[in-house]
Amino acid sequence: MTTLLLSPKYLHWMANGLAMTAWVAFIVIIAATISGFLLALARNSTHRGLRTLATAYVQIFRNTPLLIQLFFWYFGAPNLLPESAMTWLNTPHQWPLPGITLAWPSFEFLAAVFGLTLYATAFIAEDIRSGLRGVPGAQMEAGLSTGLTHWQTLRYIVLPQALRITQPPLFGQYMNIVKNSSLTMGIGLAELSYTSRQVEAASFLTFQAFGVATLGYIGIIALIEALSQFARRRAALPGRA
Repeated sequence: MTTLLLSPKYLHWMANGLAMTAWVAFIVIIAATISGFLLALARNSTHRGLRTLATAYVQIFRNTPLLIQLFFWYFGAPNLLPESAMTWLNTPHQWPLPGITLAWPSFEFLAAVFGLTLYATAFIAEDIRSGLRGVPGAQMEAGLSTGLTHWQTLRYIVLPQALRITQPPLFGQYMNIVKNSSLTMGIGLAELSYTSRQVEAASFLTFQAFGVATLGYIGIIALIEALSQFARRRAALPGRA
């Protein structure tokens, strides 16, 4: 008789992979949003050198395959570090705190988060930059004419409108981060795709293993979509919901 369901042991493996995927995506979304915002400001800077550097960053990271970037950060970049630094990075560390113990993550985790963040930053920066450019320049001039500083005008007048414009593509990028995290199985991170492959190899239940993985990704994407809808309703102008 053909087994239709995965055993609890395999479901436990899949749950661990799903948790790893969600954790990596959460960290990358936060880090890439902050760095993407700073990169977007650099792209709009009046300083030519800063603008050139930001443009070069976007071009390099947007036009290079993500898998190659991950291989570089995992296999190539460590060769530039001193051997003592690599030994420290690959050695388990723990810092006991009141009620909790912080553990140093694996090098696969560090390389995955670092590589995904650098890659996603280039795309998120362009989305935020598009939002900034969607606000008429006259509003910046009007804000400055009232006595506000450049930062105050940006903070209170330009950014709220720019973020409203940026929301749909920004959440689309967050979904891409979740899906792109599956490529980190190439450097050995035990996320959802990696564990589904493990389960398939151990149980030969191909349909069940990849079916559960598919449902896991759909669940995370659906959660982001729900958050997107909630944010859109909160940011909607009165009478335009």
